[in-house]
Amino acid sequence: MQVSAAVVTHKEQPLVLKRLELDEPRQGEVRVRMVASGVCHTDAIVRDQWYPTPLPAVLGHEGSGIVDAVGPGVTSVEPGDHVVLSFATCGTCKSCLSGHPSYCVNFFELDFGGSRTDGSKAFTDEDGQPVSSHFFGQSSFSTYSNVAERSIVKVSKDAPLELLGPLGCGIQTGAGAVLNVLKPEAGSSVVIFGTGAVGLSGLLAAVASSASIIIAVDIVDSRLEFAKTLGATHTINSKNEDAPARIKEITGGGVDYALDTTGNKFVFAQMLNSMGILGHAALVGAAALGTEASVDIGTLLMSGLTLSMVIEGDSVPQAFIPKLISLYNDGKFPFDKLIKRYDFANINQAFADSESGITLKPVVIFEQP
Repeated sequence: MQVSAAVVTHKEQPLVLKRLELDEPRQGEVRVRMVASGVCHTDAIVRDQWYPTPLPAVLGHEGSGIVDAVGPGVTSVEPGDHVVLSFATCGTCKSCLSGHPSYCVNFFELDFGGSRTDGSKAFTDEDGQPVSSHFFGQSSFSTYSNVAERSIVKVSKDAPLELLGPLGCGIQTGAGAVLNVLKPEAGSSVVIFGTGAVGLSGLLAAVASSASIIIAVDIVDSRLEFAKTLGATHTINSKNEDAPARIKEITGGGVDYALDTTGNKFVFAQMLNSMGILGHAALVGAAALGTEASVDIGTLLMSGLTLSMVIEGDSVPQAFIPKLISLYNDGKFPFDKLIKRYDFANINQAFADSESGITLKPVVIFEQP
């Protein structure tokens, strides 16, 4: 069938809207009519080829939409179901079977490889040339896409699909790192480094956990002010203040839990130097491959620090995304405050506004038939 898709044709260049041919859903695939898709930092760094998904490619990995058709063997959804799309996994490796699918041993191939496992691609251009598909199992920057069943999360038909796409990656990443990995107790202290969409999702999760001290750290005053409206009890502009020293002053010796969403090696070191005894720190920021950070191992050893490297919030999307929707419905996780909507035709503006910081979480909306 003919679809309209935003295609990355060349490294570090704007996406190009093109008419492509989408093949029929195959074994274990679901054809989804997209209602919306979040624009994520990971889309930008793959566009710029930090990670080598073959170009040309249809990216997008925070889709939401309605099931249009199902391929052979699909049992979890049927046409007409409303769905949110998340990352792809094999379902058979040790990590998947133990409830940690974001550490699937086949994650890179399935989510960044640009094709099905047999090498075939779902899209072809007007010249009959293949275009990379199945980005995170979904390639949601297309009006329709063939999605891996394991990327599918069925949601209620009264859920707001135009908002829900970012739950599939960015918001799941920040919130999951806090709720699934750090698990702060009521009354504990939490610091969030970086107040973009991922960091503020972690902050909202800390609020939902009833942490008593929630510190937001950034270098943009307007974002820090916004963090206060979401529940931050303290803010630090680390360009103007010594963040670790200020955090230790606020907490009386060091923070219980910390989340770095920046992927910046200097921020990472700041986080580790902010921890209290037996603190737990987590890193989720996607940095360039080869990034190295220097820390004093001897000092950290004496703290009993736990450090977790977290992918996709260590979530099982089919369980965690409905949990976030439930929290949202109860008024305890207002992630909609992070979102700004764009027409699909303006997807490059959405990328630009995200990169400049004008918009925290862009969501492109597809024109409905």
